[in-house]
Amino acid sequence: MTKPIIKTPSKKSSKADTKKLNFIQKFLLFIALIIVAFTVLPAVVVLFIGLLPSLTVVVTDTKNLNKITTIGCFNIAGIMIRLNDIFVQFTSGIAFSVIDNIFNIIIMLGSAALGVLLYYALPDLFVFIFKNSAQHRLKVLNSKLEKLSENWSNILPEDN
Repeated sequence: MTKPIIKTPSKKSSKADTKKLNFIQKFLLFIALIIVAFTVLPAVVVLFIGLLPSLTVVVTDTKNLNKITTIGCFNIAGIMIRLNDIFVQFTSGIAFSVIDNIFNIIIMLGSAALGVLLYYALPDLFVFIFKNSAQHRLKVLNSKLEKLSENWSNILPEDN
């Protein structure tokens, strides 16, 4: 007796599965975003000013995900230091005092600069370290080869 073959419907491409938002859903999402922005205005103000480097990278270099991730993570780390001040005392005055202080701006934007530096300099640093390591190993192997050739030169006959 043969078992019946059950055909499963084939799945179409994932593009067919993704749905686009219609106008009403976009409008409701926009309204919800506005409500959240005004509800937590002090944090939004600091986040907007502090995340400008990350937003710039997202707008200018959308395809380089590693760059966006590196700069964004360092930028968020620098902002979180200052957001702690806002969460302790949640007022608009504190948010604007955080932004008015030049040292806070240097911390927030400097952390993104550190991410940029790390993104561009770290690969070259690793290449330099690995290249020097490979050259050192090559010198060690050559010296061992020379010692072996000296030890075995009197035993093995020379080829003419």
